[in-house]
Amino acid sequence: MTHHAEGDRPLILVPEDLPLVEAVPLAERDLPASTYELLRRTATATPDAPALHLLGEGEEVTWSYGELLARVHQAANLYTSFGLRPGGTVGLLLPNTGHTYAALLGAQAVGVPNPVNPMLAEQHIIDIFILTEAEILVVAGSSMAPGLWEKAVRVAEALPRLRALFVVGGNGLSTPPGGSFERLAAEQPGDRLISRHRSGPRDLAAYFHTGGTTGTPKIAPHTHAMEVYMAWALGCTGAYAGGGVALAGLPLFHVNALHVTGLAPFMHGASVVSLGPLGYRDETLMGDFWRIIERYRVTAFSAVPTVYASLPPVPDGVDISSLRAGVVGAAPLPGRVRAGFEQSVKVPMLEGYGLTEATCASATTPAFALRAGSVGLRLPYQQIKAVTVDADDRPTGDCPPGQTGVLAISGPAVFPGYLGPDGPDPTGKIFDGWLVTGDLGHVDEDGYVYLTGRAKDLIIRGGHNIDPRPIEESLLEHPAVSGAAVVGRPDPHSGEVPVAYVTVTGQPGEDDLLAWARAHAIEPAAVPKAVHIIASLPTTTVGKLYKPELVADAVRRILAGLDPQATAEVVLEDGRPVVLIGADAQLAAALDRYQIRYRRVTS
Repeated sequence: MTHHAEGDRPLILVPEDLPLVEAVPLAERDLPASTYELLRRTATATPDAPALHLLGEGEEVTWSYGELLARVHQAANLYTSFGLRPGGTVGLLLPNTGHTYAALLGAQAVGVPNPVNPMLAEQHIIDIFILTEAEILVVAGSSMAPGLWEKAVRVAEALPRLRALFVVGGNGLSTPPGGSFERLAAEQPGDRLISRHRSGPRDLAAYFHTGGTTGTPKIAPHTHAMEVYMAWALGCTGAYAGGGVALAGLPLFHVNALHVTGLAPFMHGASVVSLGPLGYRDETLMGDFWRIIERYRVTAFSAVPTVYASLPPVPDGVDISSLRAGVVGAAPLPGRVRAGFEQSVKVPMLEGYGLTEATCASATTPAFALRAGSVGLRLPYQQIKAVTVDADDRPTGDCPPGQTGVLAISGPAVFPGYLGPDGPDPTGKIFDGWLVTGDLGHVDEDGYVYLTGRAKDLIIRGGHNIDPRPIEESLLEHPAVSGAAVVGRPDPHSGEVPVAYVTVTGQPGEDDLLAWARAHAIEPAAVPKAVHIIASLPTTTVGKLYKPELVADAVRRILAGLDPQATAEVVLEDGRPVVLIGADAQLAAALDRYQIRYRRVTS
């Protein structure tokens, strides 16, 4: 097999390319020492090439690589001028704008950015920034994100180490010191860094929060070596070869956005088209989606299944021949959505697999070697295997190729452990260099990964493990089902039983859908006890399915059946439903039979 390469950049377009790439040790790849050095190399080589096309912010603007580097210098110098210590943390509460790229990459040049979802609960944001010891905050003004400025001021008042608070997009100012990010950054030199501090490969490059919308999210630290490796490895897919153009619609507090539509294209001299503060939720821009593809000659974009399902038809006469592929992940994909996209757009829909704890991506689909059912081939220098685990998620043995187990990853993308009071702690997550992901799947002899679900999503019915994914896939085959999720509903006899939640087009009945599920079940135990039609499936802010909300709904339905007049409230704590009840002993006894957690409250 001939080794695929573009200049001195190796490409893995078929699985036979993987060992050829790995024949050269990663240490001999002359990778940049930091993400700042990554950007500086590209800006020095091609200063006039377009780096960012900024949409959704009013007038369309394009930043060249030279201008992007200058703005990164200015942001970094602003932080330094306000006393940010070398390696200190800059907290970011921002939607996607050009200033967000500058603020984040500028923080990486002299410190550690901590981008946080502005929609998290206020106390969760405070807890995150206290843990990461944030010294500077950069937030969006109310003109850009109504209500966020007031929320940010309250957060700032709770942070003991805070030196300055900067605002993007206006607003009056409050203590601590700060001001307009745009104005103050523009006053800083753009041709150099004034700080003498230079980060190295082992230094921290970013803090990313993980997980859902209840309970304080965990913090995953990334090093510069991890992020530079990821930018290089994503280039091996060919996504940025020959002047690629990536479309960015996911928020920059998510690792996919920073790497797939940030550091990776910047390392390889490609361009990024940013859809702006609303991203894929910008109805105006999404109405012109295919014309944006045409105008900027976009070669690829990454989105969740719900985005693909809502894409408008391709207008007649629009030239989208630049598009090479659509990339999808994060949730089960209806087969007809894939078929409809591939038939109308005439490019493949490629799946991938990754997680924040392994920087961003661990498997991607080679352009010329798709395998049905696979989420891709492992990226170079990463190893992926399926393992058996004990009750503490500690590996107890390796699974042979093709056998399902819990996926484990090792290599240069694995994080050093969740952030604790004394720094990153690998306890309970990394064992002998292997990150235990909690995802169920298997790996074939060539390194292709097949994902079957989350270990924590398994439904245990009378001691029998039921994987919800096959049930979901069978429901998605129904012509009227547009989305499906299956969870375990508490049951007094079996512990838990599967119930399904679906979104639909048309007007199918729940009984008809239940009959469909029964006819297509892989085993009797996997037949859902009920199918509930709902308006939309709950998701996180980056579009990932959030099943705890559905489990909570199932508990609410149980409560309604036990006592239609009950005033008990169901809340989520650490992703698990808890019923808040009064002094009703009969209801408490019923909840005990269902093994549903509850807590007594007094009015």
